[in-house]
Amino acid sequence: MLDFITALPGAVSQGLIWGIMAIGVYITYKLLDIADLTVDGSFCTGGATFAVLFGAGVNLWLALLIAVIVGMVTGFVTGLLHTFCGIPAILSGILTQLGLWSVNLAIMSMKANVSINVTNQESLDRLLVSLRFVQDVAKGERPFWQHPIFVVGLFTAAIIAILYWFFGTELGCALRATGSNANMARAQGINTDFTKVLGLMLSNGLVALSGALLAQYQSYADINMGRGAIVIGLAAVIIGEVIFSRLFHNFALKLLAVSIGAILYYIVIQAVLAMGLNSNYLKLLSACVVGLFLALPYWKGKYFRPQVKAVKAESKGGSRNA
Repeated sequence: MLDFITALPGAVSQGLIWGIMAIGVYITYKLLDIADLTVDGSFCTGGATFAVLFGAGVNLWLALLIAVIVGMVTGFVTGLLHTFCGIPAILSGILTQLGLWSVNLAIMSMKANVSINVTNQESLDRLLVSLRFVQDVAKGERPFWQHPIFVVGLFTAAIIAILYWFFGTELGCALRATGSNANMARAQGINTDFTKVLGLMLSNGLVALSGALLAQYQSYADINMGRGAIVIGLAAVIIGEVIFSRLFHNFALKLLAVSIGAILYYIVIQAVLAMGLNSNYLKLLSACVVGLFLALPYWKGKYFRPQVKAVKAESKGGSRNA
């Protein structure tokens, strides 16, 4: 129990970081109705790009911006494969993800991982988030505002605010209309191919940003860091929807629910690990969690629906004959 409580701040920090990725998944999965498998590759792309640039001495904010732009390019490629080449969305994501494996290796100079030097105090102080900051704040060696929970929480709040504004604009509404009913959107004069590509770019830009933040947090980028990212993203989206669907109706609150879903997911993972589960079974646990929360709405509707008593039809003979 003590180990779990000690690890809780780290779990919340990671949940917030992955929550940004989950918001990106929400855009494609819930708004565009596309299961975008590019996520597994673009997450690593963001982390690898940031780690290489930061290690080369590039300004942290510039490195983050470039990582986001590169992530948006991956979404652009998936969008072109889907709209211009006519390839189904799920296959387009798979093709881009497959190609990104080699691209990510090329970014990291054909190395499986690239580390960020945190033994150098000057380099460590340049980072926005780090696992060491969690420990330093707990020891009182750093102010609270440098805690990853606070920093990534501000990032999340800013992202939700920007997306809330954007999806209230004419372009944002067109994107949402495309996901709701593409045929009707086209009938209204909306270029649905453009909105799909834009949505995929926004989504993968956020995914890459999340990957860049995670690379900072864990002090390295790894070629496998994005493996299973789509599962974690879907888990966060579904957990947030199942738990908060009746409470959160505003679009901004729905995005917040996704972030909270990612936090809850990582708290559950940490709790299970604290009970002694072999970490090699985490992927199986993730699949079970996602499957459970996907099935809950169906079970709720089928097995727990309030029974409606059949009302016997009254004899209409008199009324009809009247």
